[in-house]
Amino acid sequence: MWQAISQQLSDTLMFSFHIEEKVRVQGGDISECYMISDGEQRYFVKVNNRNFLTKFDIEAENIRIMRESNSVFVPEVILTGKSKNNAFIILNYLPVKQLDDSKNSFLFGQQLARLHQWGEQKEYGFDQDNYIGSTLQPNKWDRKWARFFSEQRIGWQLQLVREKGVDLVDINDFIQVVHDQLGNHQPTPSLLHGDLWHGNTANSVFGPICYDPACYWGDRECDIAMTELFGGFQPEFYQGYESITPIDYKYTERKDIYNLYHLLNHYNQFGGHYLEQAQKVIQKILSY
Repeated sequence: MWQAISQQLSDTLMFSFHIEEKVRVQGGDISECYMISDGEQRYFVKVNNRNFLTKFDIEAENIRIMRESNSVFVPEVILTGKSKNNAFIILNYLPVKQLDDSKNSFLFGQQLARLHQWGEQKEYGFDQDNYIGSTLQPNKWDRKWARFFSEQRIGWQLQLVREKGVDLVDINDFIQVVHDQLGNHQPTPSLLHGDLWHGNTANSVFGPICYDPACYWGDRECDIAMTELFGGFQPEFYQGYESITPIDYKYTERKDIYNLYHLLNHYNQFGGHYLEQAQKVIQKILSY
């Protein structure tokens, strides 16, 4: 595999790249991650089995469109490829540390707001289905936000929960409840990071950086809601965001609905206490 990586990287860079250093690094729960170097240039490599190539190609497309926005800073994709038994994606390598200081948190809030203002899209969805963690995320285009989110986000995750043998709620009835609660909300579609928890952000030598997107065009409040779900963002992040574009005062009425999607997804991926959290949020939504 590493010989194939060296050869394909050399072909892409148009100079000979021989791996002299290879270090396993932390990079999530799904793929193995490495820093490789020829003594001068360093790259970040994610490796998985061969049939994972499609997912790496989708990840590369998500990163590409975020880079096109010229708003938030994301890694540069060098290439995606495969060997006899493995698939891989190679990105530029940047040493990072936790995004926990006031200055860069404020700046990242401003950058995210500019991402949400970028582009002109009339519908909700994305040109292709992608993945939120290891879960397929459907993105069929829809002109109605309430229908898109209730069916392709909440309904989809509830169906996956049911396939695990758990009936949290009558799916069709709850889809209608979510649809009704979002029925009068038709936001301008924004390009979303889609999986914006603090573990997907960091500080780099170039300032704040984010990665592992699960992009689609949707309500910008979905990104904001997820930053509150698992904590880790400084107050200055929200101040920076609102210095560019204020958050709607009715956002708090929708936050639980948006974060239920991620709680259900975490249960579908990891099990455990996320089911109890999702049950509590469902009951809260039903009581509105």
